[in-house]
Amino acid sequence: MKFIIAKHGHLNSTLFLTIKNQLLTGGNMSRNKEFTEKVDVIVCGHISVDIIPRFLSAMPSNSHLTPGTLVEVGEAEYCTGGAVSNTGIALHQLGTNARLIGKVSDDFFGSLTLNLLKDIDASLADNITQVAGETSSYTIVINPPGIDRIFLHCPGTNDTFSEHDIDWDQVSGARHFHFGYPPLMKSMYADGGDQLSSILRTAKAKGMIVSLDMAMPGKGADALSADWIGILNKCLPYVDVFMPSLEEMLMMINRDQYEKYLQLGGDLCEVVPEETIQELAEGLLQMGCGMVILKLGASGLYLRSSQKLLLHFTSQLGQDIREQWRNRELWAPCFRTNVIGTTGAGDCTIAGFIQGLLLQLGPIATMIGSVAVGAYSVEHLGATGGIQPWETIQNRISSGWERLPIGRPLKGWYWREQEGIWEGPADKQTNKQTTNNQ
Repeated sequence: MKFIIAKHGHLNSTLFLTIKNQLLTGGNMSRNKEFTEKVDVIVCGHISVDIIPRFLSAMPSNSHLTPGTLVEVGEAEYCTGGAVSNTGIALHQLGTNARLIGKVSDDFFGSLTLNLLKDIDASLADNITQVAGETSSYTIVINPPGIDRIFLHCPGTNDTFSEHDIDWDQVSGARHFHFGYPPLMKSMYADGGDQLSSILRTAKAKGMIVSLDMAMPGKGADALSADWIGILNKCLPYVDVFMPSLEEMLMMINRDQYEKYLQLGGDLCEVVPEETIQELAEGLLQMGCGMVILKLGASGLYLRSSQKLLLHFTSQLGQDIREQWRNRELWAPCFRTNVIGTTGAGDCTIAGFIQGLLLQLGPIATMIGSVAVGAYSVEHLGATGGIQPWETIQNRISSGWERLPIGRPLKGWYWREQEGIWEGPADKQTNKQTTNNQ
């Protein structure tokens, strides 16, 4: 059996590697390996292979995927995808020692997943469990210019991932635990969130900062009918930083409201009133998490934090910045850039946020760094191909990198010109004069 190696995210048609027999056997290939370096962050959850055709030119959106037509495309980019890969690799490229925990099978896509990770750094595949007889996850990403993406997704082994696939002894000593995409992992929601809450509770009990990302279930998926309000009420008390998208939360918390905004057309993140965003964040805080980060696409990143942050999250932060994180409401605009592809941009934005936490930065610097990492992501077709070291990104920010406008008036908000961020009416940190002009 032959296997094509992808270099830097592109399929290399001239280089072949015979898959070793040990890659085709069941079980975790690296379960007995000892860590040689201290682990900063654990990224756990959904992992897959993304197949992304490159569109050759911009075309009207109604010309794509018309039945009976052929659309000529360029070379395909093959890269690992899902929260584990996107956030984990981004953290690795930012300069953080990240460990990835997920599950694949012993089929072609499973071996491809492992080898793509090893092609970046051998350690990234060390804690990916490989089992026999199942189907590995893959996603075909249809990403034409000028319109939103379409995903053809097979969840595969993500549906059978369980807490038993996590070796807690191996991750002992890590400072941060991030879990991503439970709506695309059947075992994380089919039991009402019991297993997911157990994983998050264990991570928090081990002294790690705990963050959680979500995903939008596909049409007709079982996850659409899951009791997400009940699941979130069960899980969020163990979450320090909850990092979903606005669209995901509207769909899960208020389906009728979500459908109403969809009928208005346009970008949902631009259509939803800021008052709805604020109410949604406040409701999530009441479910028990310490901080809510809502991803708003091109409209930026919204943060709302609570007093509960003081109980666990801030115990890992220096005394001088602990107070900076309490009772905050911030909105960070995106950076202006040439958008090539948006696949995984939210995951990379999360990586930037986690990096800020690990560096013990304050919320403003963390938010700005987070949207900057997201901007680097969209400058390439694949999620992580453009991510640079943290210092390089900070230098670009310092050079006067232009920001995008929010695209709406923010009533009662204050624009901090020097930092390039909005402070909201619920922000308790400073006395300021409000302004509605950006």
